[in-house]
Amino acid sequence: MSRPRRPVADDPARRAAYDALRAVDQRDAYANLTLPALLRDRGITARDAAFATDLTYGTLRGLGTYDAVLGACVDRPLVEVDPEVRDLLRMGTHQLLSSRVPDHAAVSSTVDLARVVLGQGRAGFVNAVLRKVAQRSRDEWLEKLCPASDDDSLALRYSHPAWIVRAFRDALGGSAEATEAMLAADNVPAEVTLVARPGRCELDELVATGAKPGRWSPYAAVMSAGDPGSIAAVRESRAGVQDEGSQLVALALATVAVEGRDTRWLDLCAGPGGKAALLDALAVQRGARLTAIESQPHRAELVRRVVGDTAQVITADGTDEQWATGDYDRVLVDAPCTGLGALRRRPEARWRRTPADVASLGRVQRALLSNAIAAVRRGGVVAYVTCSPHVAETRFVVDDVLKAQVGVERVDARPMFPGVPELGEGPAVQLWPHVHGTDAMYLALLRKT
Repeated sequence: MSRPRRPVADDPARRAAYDALRAVDQRDAYANLTLPALLRDRGITARDAAFATDLTYGTLRGLGTYDAVLGACVDRPLVEVDPEVRDLLRMGTHQLLSSRVPDHAAVSSTVDLARVVLGQGRAGFVNAVLRKVAQRSRDEWLEKLCPASDDDSLALRYSHPAWIVRAFRDALGGSAEATEAMLAADNVPAEVTLVARPGRCELDELVATGAKPGRWSPYAAVMSAGDPGSIAAVRESRAGVQDEGSQLVALALATVAVEGRDTRWLDLCAGPGGKAALLDALAVQRGARLTAIESQPHRAELVRRVVGDTAQVITADGTDEQWATGDYDRVLVDAPCTGLGALRRRPEARWRRTPADVASLGRVQRALLSNAIAAVRRGGVVAYVTCSPHVAETRFVVDDVLKAQVGVERVDARPMFPGVPELGEGPAVQLWPHVHGTDAMYLALLRKT
């Protein structure tokens, strides 16, 4: 006589994490948008919400490592395993190798969830595979599986595609030590950083909510816990969520000297509006006016929400010649890019991007920068910004565009970052998570002479 199966306990945190992972896989959803909505709709809070968040983001960050381990534990190529089963196996592997969940609990809870969402048959497969995973620690698996190649070894150990490892190494001047530090920093969850938009919110108002002042930006406050949407200043768009590196590059454009008039500012690709909102607040204080251009209507609407009626927001293409007027004083090109500098916040992006994206985005980046130079007047300044350290999206773009330009000079951006250490040899600035605690923002300042 068979023993009756124990009842499956309700596990809302794991179910929310699983549903978020399925949305990321099935619909190319963004975890940072999907998971909070699931937690809110299902009333999951406090410790359960924190656990679901760690489980979702940790699984996505470690996916490369976990897939290598799972590939050694299944009897067929992992790609042939049903996607919904793969996500459960990845969740279970994260708990076994990278969390404090006891092995028996990691296996049994994942198998219980498998019974609920997949049925008993596939739950047995999940159980068998996870028990194989549990036979070794993370370090033991890495020792067994690590390839000989340095880049491939780092890719497995730190769960990044090898091409991204090589891109970071190139941007860091070939330093193996710095590359490993950058990869490690990418796997540490980023803190939630707020910006107090000048003239609309004082930093003290954010600090009074329990946030602490940022390290570099005079307008930054870092949350230790909680929902930014619970803060009145954020709900009212007087403050916002914005990485400190993003604040610094916008402030650099607003700080650098221009010759003569300083009343017309332009943001050529403004969505979703973080840098535009900060620039707009500063422009209003100085009697200047920001024009914000965004090609995607839904992103243009996001910009309108955060700038209100103090800036002009236009839905249009920043590469269009209509903006090449030659009479703007300050121009921002926050170029579309691979986003490799923000993998701490969007871990799924490392698995979606490919080297082909770098080439296709490069054409847009060059067109936008060329148009920005055409838009600025003599004596005015252009800021070229990316949230990627890939040299093909940063230095190479600026070098290529300047080859075709006459009367444009590079401006040393480093003095625009007072108190920020290790800014390199200039004139451009590259920020780094492992050095500055920010996203890997790049800034080049150019002046038309």
